[in-house]
Amino acid sequence: MNKPVRVRFAPSPTGPLHIGGVRTALFNYLFAKKKGGTFYIRIEDTDQTRFVAEAEDYIFEALEWLGISPDETIGKNEKFGPYRQSDRKEMYKQYADELIQSGWAYYAFDTPEKLDELRKQAEKEGKTFIYNHTVREKLDTSLNFSEEIVKTRITNGEHYVIRFKTPVNETLHLQDIIRGDVHFDTNLLDDKVLFKSDGMPTYHLANIVDDHLMETSHVIRGEEWLPSMPLHVMLYRAFGWEAPEFAHLPLILKPIGNGKLSKRDGDKLGFPVFPLQWRDASSKTISNGYKESGFFPEAVINFLALLGWNDGTEQEIFSLAELIEKFDLKRIHKSGAKFDPEKNKWFNHQYLQKQTDESLAEAFKVILEEKGISTSLDIKRVVASIKERANFITEFWDLADYFFVAPTSYDEKAAKNWKEETPELMKQVVEQLQNIEDFTSTNIENLLKDWMTTNEIGMGKVMQPLRLSLVGALKGPHLFDIIELIGKAETSNRIEKAIATL
Repeated sequence: MNKPVRVRFAPSPTGPLHIGGVRTALFNYLFAKKKGGTFYIRIEDTDQTRFVAEAEDYIFEALEWLGISPDETIGKNEKFGPYRQSDRKEMYKQYADELIQSGWAYYAFDTPEKLDELRKQAEKEGKTFIYNHTVREKLDTSLNFSEEIVKTRITNGEHYVIRFKTPVNETLHLQDIIRGDVHFDTNLLDDKVLFKSDGMPTYHLANIVDDHLMETSHVIRGEEWLPSMPLHVMLYRAFGWEAPEFAHLPLILKPIGNGKLSKRDGDKLGFPVFPLQWRDASSKTISNGYKESGFFPEAVINFLALLGWNDGTEQEIFSLAELIEKFDLKRIHKSGAKFDPEKNKWFNHQYLQKQTDESLAEAFKVILEEKGISTSLDIKRVVASIKERANFITEFWDLADYFFVAPTSYDEKAAKNWKEETPELMKQVVEQLQNIEDFTSTNIENLLKDWMTTNEIGMGKVMQPLRLSLVGALKGPHLFDIIELIGKAETSNRIEKAIATL
């Protein structure tokens, strides 16, 4: 197939975009960019019963935040518009009619009650009811009546569906870019509904018609759509159209146990499964997204790209440009990829270290302002001293609060280092500090260590109580960096407070 590469992400606006959907969008985006093709978004809203008004905007905002916006979609380069299926609904009837005329489809007038009865009867007999070649000529279908009777019933307003007439006794050998040769026995397939009497197509018909009219070259979608592949390929055959190439992506699996990753897993283990915050109007719940949880969009993209794909090397950190350059559908694994929340944080940590101290300081200033803290300290240097311990900017306060607020309590375990002779030693430290003119980290360290060596004072006797005095615990970056940053007066005040308290 030599047609230009055109791939699509076709979400249904039934709720927030799940991280699995984001990965599908990402792999389509990477493939399009690698091949110099087009990535477009089509909103598949034929299921009006599950439609959620805010979901469509959410999808576009999420992809924009992640940096993988489409080349074509609603209101943007509408070369093959409309890009919303509900705006295209008038066109599908003609294609359903075409299948009726060519004998690839038929009308079915069975009531839901009748079908329910048949299912229950099959269950009693230990069987599964399948609406296919074994029953279609015994049921209330156009295959059993003259054209005149069928027309009359439709004119009289009887409810009907149009079903695909699946061929009998055929083995379909189909090619999937990721899975290779996959085959299906048509005798085991059901006659899927393509069109309903309310004028709306089902997903299957609308999807095929739109992919054809929008000149889709490759269909890259989740593994859950693999069972639909034979129907979709047969629909292309029925219309006499060239089918696109198919690639079915592996599932994203739960961190613990088996099965597909769900929102419940995120709620239970405390990690986001949506890119942006989602407010559920019906249940009045709020689910935080990756953005609100402090993730960098680049880290989310990098992490998701490696869920089911790799470039064959040990490399783990990829920019979007590198992912585009290296991406290959044939390097996607067949088996599911386990979601690892800790690895997710690790990626964010790597991207946090790549940020400039200036940009991190600006973000930290916002946090300080929210806490009502104004300071003359060099925020950039504070950030530089703590960022290696952080996975998220939101952790900066817990890692650096002592720079801005003197400790009001002292870690009990650490306080065991405060011995009988400690208060006297701490007073001497204050005296030493008062005499230092070049109050820089390196100079303070050299002079204090010289004083300890000259007076044969063990390092542990001074360093641990000194850190406890300044921080309230045995944590934090290089001790002398803290002393320089908070200054001589604040350091002395904190030591004196510790002597009085401890």
